[in-house]
Amino acid sequence: MSFGDYEPFRVDAGDVEIVGMKGGDGPPLLLMHGHPQTHEIWHKCAGELAKHFTVIATDLRGYGASGKPKSDARHTPYSKRAIAADQVAVMRHFGFERFLVCAHDRGARVAHRMAMDFPDAVDRLMLLDIAPTLAMYEATDRAFATAYFHWFLLIQPSPLPELLIGGNPNAYIDRVMGNRHAGLAPFAPHALQAYRDALASPGAIFAMCEDYRASASIDLDHDRADLERGLKVACPLRVLWGEEGVIERCFDALDEWRRVARDVSGRALPCGHYIPEEQPDMLLAEMLAFFEADAP
Repeated sequence: MSFGDYEPFRVDAGDVEIVGMKGGDGPPLLLMHGHPQTHEIWHKCAGELAKHFTVIATDLRGYGASGKPKSDARHTPYSKRAIAADQVAVMRHFGFERFLVCAHDRGARVAHRMAMDFPDAVDRLMLLDIAPTLAMYEATDRAFATAYFHWFLLIQPSPLPELLIGGNPNAYIDRVMGNRHAGLAPFAPHALQAYRDALASPGAIFAMCEDYRASASIDLDHDRADLERGLKVACPLRVLWGEEGVIERCFDALDEWRRVARDVSGRALPCGHYIPEEQPDMLLAEMLAFFEADAP
């Protein structure tokens, strides 16, 4: 499976250009990737999804071939609020005011913010292998900090993490991704090379760090403000995570999501963190059941 029948696009989302692939026909479905990856994470699912949905698979701001703008002292340009607005702008560019969303890792954090900031845009939401950002930081212990060491490396002030990763970005990709449950085995050679090439592109390491710096600062302010106002994700939310991963070991995912969302279901799948590449067939079955049950 691949993006064989998809067409590449570039959309001006305001202060940044967003790049991605568009294919298929049917209800609109936005796919968002995580760290340190690109839209290529969906390549094992893309062909089948295009039979059921109009699929928009993007590179997030700061990742892949999408724009990597300058930042500020509060990391505002890399807040999940800013990145979510990019993605809504892309969907509106294609004429979709309301759509389905499936997102992994960092993209899932963007999707969480999107569902809060643009509740009329998100019809149904599927999040892959995350607990809410605020809950994860507030519950940090040695086990979590050891497993997700990169969270605490990347938030260090510039340019320290940039210098360390920039010395050998391929090693960062291979070790961070390969040190999880399944090693590098789930990643097709072309996809792994795409991730390496993306991180080696100008500005990519800084942008990746800014994503994490935002998550440890301005994004937490936004999340706390929602809690103080009693706001929750209103749309149906399906949460999937890997039973061999950190979410399973360190968090009660459903309990944490029920604190911030009204209509939550989900389960663990027999895999690690990289669900779209480790268990694409199981993920496809979940997506078809959840999204087509009440598609817009």
